[in-house]
Amino acid sequence: MKSLEDYLSMVGPADTGVIDSVQKRLDSQTKPLGSLGRLESLCRQMAAVQGTADPVFDKKVIFTLAGDHGVVSEGVSAYPQSVTGQMVLNFVNRGAGVNVLAAHAGCKVVVVDMGVAQDLDCEGLINKKVDYGTKNFTVGPAMTREQAEKSIVSGIGLALDYEFDILGTGDMGIGNTTPSAAVACVIMGSDARDVTGRGTGIDDDTLSKKVDVIKRGIILNRPDPADPVDVLAKVGGFEIGGIAGLIIGAAIKKRLAVVDGFISTAGAIVARGLNKYIDDYFIVSHLSAEKGHDIFTEWLGKEPVLDLGMRLGEGTGAALAIEIIDAAMHLYYDMATFDGAGVEKKSL
Repeated sequence: MKSLEDYLSMVGPADTGVIDSVQKRLDSQTKPLGSLGRLESLCRQMAAVQGTADPVFDKKVIFTLAGDHGVVSEGVSAYPQSVTGQMVLNFVNRGAGVNVLAAHAGCKVVVVDMGVAQDLDCEGLINKKVDYGTKNFTVGPAMTREQAEKSIVSGIGLALDYEFDILGTGDMGIGNTTPSAAVACVIMGSDARDVTGRGTGIDDDTLSKKVDVIKRGIILNRPDPADPVDVLAKVGGFEIGGIAGLIIGAAIKKRLAVVDGFISTAGAIVARGLNKYIDDYFIVSHLSAEKGHDIFTEWLGKEPVLDLGMRLGEGTGAALAIEIIDAAMHLYYDMATFDGAGVEKKSL
């Protein structure tokens, strides 16, 4: 069985050598140069990731990873921990927001138990449970280093086991904005107050408690900002590690990962901290309304594709961005060229 280091060694830079060919095709089409803006850059990135000027985009899958968090016992969420398992069943039964949007986008949804605090025996659920939720990181590490590595490697394995041309990430876990903020806070060197939001809709007093919980957890555990696995182990979550693994797995397969919102972007921060080339292989689907997500994306140097005021998670933003990519690729392949359409370039 390959180790995390083995997998990381398999990721190299995307093939920027194909970009000139892609741009030549785009520039030959019946439109002013560069007039499709971000759609053109998405075409270029799809090509660079796959290493061909003829990238494929038919098979699309969104992985919705679920896990519970011991820190919920500190009162940082408006919902009880039991909701995580209930929502997992809703995903499997295709009743959640991600199911609806994914179906519209032509995406398969794969639901994964990374660390739900109860046993969920139902058809259609992938069991990659590392443990029955993380520990409360205000009294000790959220997990062991071995568990942190296992969560990442499990995510890599999921990506390698499924066929896809585009991968979307999603999450579910009551309280998971708290470890996501903590992980990003440590790696980016941010103040907890700047990257901690209301999550499930907590009031001002609970928000203050949440910031304090994150600060106390970081002071107690002293995670090493230069070691993303240590940060994940000290203050993270199993689904966050799994999402980092999905992004790494997509890079290994030379496929684009479409990162969802706040929690998924924390996973992307972990993934890029493990291998600098990961940066070439993912985009951020949308700007979450959750406080701090704009700081996450600016730190990563990623411009979200969409800004719709959303903060649901699950993979909903990824599903919408995948539709944008699908549209971009149809334009790339199906739009007429000046020569083919008999249009004079100077007329535009």
